[in-house]
Amino acid sequence: MMTERSGGQKCHEAGPSSIHRRQFLTQATVGTGLVFCSGPILLGMSRRGIDLQPVIGSGEHTYRCIHNWGQLPGDYTWQTTHNVAIDGEGLVYITHQGIGKQMDTVLVFDGSGKFVRSFGRAWHGGGHGIEIRKEGREEFIYLCNTWTPELKVVKCTLKGEIVWTLKRPPCAEYEDPKKPFHPTNLSWRPDGGFTVGDGYGSNYLLDFDKDGRLLRVYGGSGEKIGQLRTPHGHWLDMRQPQHPVLVVCDRANARLQWFDLQGKALEASKPRELVLFPAHAKTRGDVLLIADLHARLTLLDRNNRPIVHLGEDKPWREKVVASLGKGMKPIRTQPHEWPAGKFIHPHDATFDHQGNIFVVEWVSTGRITLLQKVN
Repeated sequence: MMTERSGGQKCHEAGPSSIHRRQFLTQATVGTGLVFCSGPILLGMSRRGIDLQPVIGSGEHTYRCIHNWGQLPGDYTWQTTHNVAIDGEGLVYITHQGIGKQMDTVLVFDGSGKFVRSFGRAWHGGGHGIEIRKEGREEFIYLCNTWTPELKVVKCTLKGEIVWTLKRPPCAEYEDPKKPFHPTNLSWRPDGGFTVGDGYGSNYLLDFDKDGRLLRVYGGSGEKIGQLRTPHGHWLDMRQPQHPVLVVCDRANARLQWFDLQGKALEASKPRELVLFPAHAKTRGDVLLIADLHARLTLLDRNNRPIVHLGEDKPWREKVVASLGKGMKPIRTQPHEWPAGKFIHPHDATFDHQGNIFVVEWVSTGRITLLQKVN
């Protein structure tokens, strides 16, 4: 169901004629005195002779790791960081959990790491997937909220003005009120619509048209081809232009799946072959980028053959995953244990306009890494 927030209080059904009304939710704008230095301050070696910006990858996919990218103002702290998107001007939008004193869940930086603004207090605690799309002359944010009942999927301006919201889908698959709906990410469709993945809910994929009307529901829980367990992220794969497909990070099944644009399952990778615990997918040119929650990024070529696993270190990965076990102290809560050039839990990653990669990790104090492409 698509609704529109009016005056910050009541919601009503939104149709094509009323979708233009917006509620402004921007909470803070900071624009002076907060400059992030991506140059001399972070370059070179530590006092112990450890390279603070190691180079990883190979060939044309070689990157310098700049961890802890971005400068927060003094009254802000990261909670668990989730996802990242970049607008047409190169501004970087990052979602985090948004709990505690500072509840804005979307933080915006310029390309140098300088803090620009924040917004999204209304969906604090559940800010998750975020994507940006240009529609006509204006760009819009689409954001998935995993927990807040009134704001499951939100379309808003780049400054946080809500255009519309989607609640629980009005369809047979969700007639049972006990069936959860906790969307994690969304992706685009070539016709201007979008796809929502119920990654923390009932494991469905839902296609909508450009006006937010539900077209179809597919997937559902299971391990067979076409079934899903935590469809956490997905992306429109246009690397074969004549045959666009939806690539889905079927996380708990430890695989990728491909669907046609009518929801028909086409194929799936073997569990733990291409990916280990895939969280989200993006493309640039012929490359498919997978953020893998098990301590690495994977780049695949247009035939879905591995190019490189960035940050791959099996002993380190096994240590990170083992630390999530019962009675253990998770490494994700211990920043002093995070070595340069290694990842803990990549939750999302995206290319910028220059081919660099921004990585956002599922760690308790937040971690943003810029993988700066080395020519």
